[in-house]
Amino acid sequence: MANVSEKFGLRPYRKLDGTPLVGAQNRYTIASNYGTAIFQGDLVQPTAAGNIERHTAGTSAAVVGVFNGVFYTDPTTQKPTYKNYYPGSVVSSDITAFVVDDPDAVFLMDADEAFTRANLYANYSVTNTTGVTQTGISKVQLDVSATGTASTFVVQAIDISQDPDNSDTATSNANILVRINNHFYRSGTGI
Repeated sequence: MANVSEKFGLRPYRKLDGTPLVGAQNRYTIASNYGTAIFQGDLVQPTAAGNIERHTAGTSAAVVGVFNGVFYTDPTTQKPTYKNYYPGSVVSSDITAFVVDDPDAVFLMDADEAFTRANLYANYSVTNTTGVTQTGISKVQLDVSATGTASTFVVQAIDISQDPDNSDTATSNANILVRINNHFYRSGTGI
């Protein structure tokens, strides 16, 4: 059966040791007027200024985790605003992002091409697609063609989903379980 084509970025699934990931996330800041939108399920990386920003696919920058929403005071209405995504270019001094940053977290991802069992345990990049503003959900996928053994690849595939609607390895859009391979809290390099 063909897989359901649904792009959703990285969706928290469980911990690497098999225990549940109980919704743990931490607060980070986004710089006022940061111009790039960040969607729920996008990877984020730390900056030298002490903030986070959206991870750009194909780069070797270590990521701190997966974006899960944002709070800020809307500069137009002056009202507290919670959203699934950061729309970009918000001028506010209190932009607080919520990030799933556990280095042992496992995430579910949609593969952009056919993904077979032989593709497991390799390291991969992600696509650089912008998310959907109506839902606030990321459209980032596992980039099956951008693979290798280098530790700078952002994710590592560890299993294929058992979901009968998304486990067909002969076509694109299989759901793959991944862990963050190039995690900032594991690299030890600092900024």
